[in-house]
Amino acid sequence: MRSLLTALRSAARAWQRCNLMLRILIGIILGTLLALVLPSFGFIAILGDLFVGALKAIAPLLVALLVTSSVATARPGLGSRFRTVVSLYLLTTLMAAVLAVFASRLFPVEVALANVAGATNSAPGQLGDVFRNILSQVMSNPIAAIANANYLSILFWAVIIGLALKQVASPATIASVRQLADAISRVVSWVIQCAPFGILGLVYGTVSSSGLDIFTTYGRLLLLLVGCMLTVSLILNPIIIGCMLRRNPYPLVWRCLKESGVSAFFTRSSAANIPVNMALCKRMGLDEDFYSVSIPLGSTINMDGAAITITVMTLATCHTLGITTSLGSALLLSIIATLGACGASGVAGGSLLLIPMACSLFGIPNDIAMQVVAVGFIIGVVQDSVETALNSSGDAMFTITAELRERLKRGEEIKL
Repeated sequence: MRSLLTALRSAARAWQRCNLMLRILIGIILGTLLALVLPSFGFIAILGDLFVGALKAIAPLLVALLVTSSVATARPGLGSRFRTVVSLYLLTTLMAAVLAVFASRLFPVEVALANVAGATNSAPGQLGDVFRNILSQVMSNPIAAIANANYLSILFWAVIIGLALKQVASPATIASVRQLADAISRVVSWVIQCAPFGILGLVYGTVSSSGLDIFTTYGRLLLLLVGCMLTVSLILNPIIIGCMLRRNPYPLVWRCLKESGVSAFFTRSSAANIPVNMALCKRMGLDEDFYSVSIPLGSTINMDGAAITITVMTLATCHTLGITTSLGSALLLSIIATLGACGASGVAGGSLLLIPMACSLFGIPNDIAMQVVAVGFIIGVVQDSVETALNSSGDAMFTITAELRERLKRGEEIKL
């Protein structure tokens, strides 16, 4: 008996040491096999219900605290270099979201959802309807907004409270808000560690009811997401850098992808990749006072991949539910996705938890939106790695661009 317990403890430790993406992949495979072999064991699907329920419970509080702390702790600039890099971070995140809007309209995809009957009754399709929906939601009681997962109201009050804290709160109070946000992020990371079991249950329930054809749908969705991210990384960002530096941008792009993007792909955390980016900036001979601020800041607000994920997944939900979105409302979604992405959690898969906020723009119920989040975790084996590689390599890329642009203004010669 003792030897059995020892073996179980050893197996548990080995499971915890295993990469999360590998564990999720194992969960997908086991869920598929169980659905094919034991399709009537419905209790297995309960694992997926518990996982989605935990995400639904913690996501509103996470969004509220992340946005509040991000606004409250925003630091003043370091001259023109700082303004340049912040502008690049925000501009490219917005442009990535806009690209995702047009890609989703050109190549519409759907996701497999359950219990969607009647979910489109109150969904607005025209821009005027969207604005009325926003105004009717943003002024909700902030406590009630968190309890009811009213993400538009959460976002509004989080920004207002963050600005107020920035003006009147002591540094200790602001630090406490940041620590509270970090604590909730830690709770989310614990929930995400349970993702392999939740994904097992979700895949079991989906395959047992819809068959293996469901993976074709997931493949199209993943192809759209990765295609948008590669377009930003290999076309959009180089065009911006080339225009700013008046040089061939690809030597810099390839170096940042090789030295930063590859490590970020496997760590799946922009925060964990900060030392890699700072070492790259040091080798490039940049000013340490500048990149020691811009790199950590970029890991927070330079979220091209997150904006793409939020936008594509939201519009895929609209296509699935039959919601007609005007171009104006879809572009408004890109702005909401940009604001949300700038407060995305630093944990793996954190951008997925902001999808319900974007879905609420079109009146999509929280229960439906959380199913989309669960789909995001299934495809996150690839999606989240590519997203992090795009985000983190961009941190270094735009920091270097801002520094070299400043040198060009002083008449110095630069080399990429």
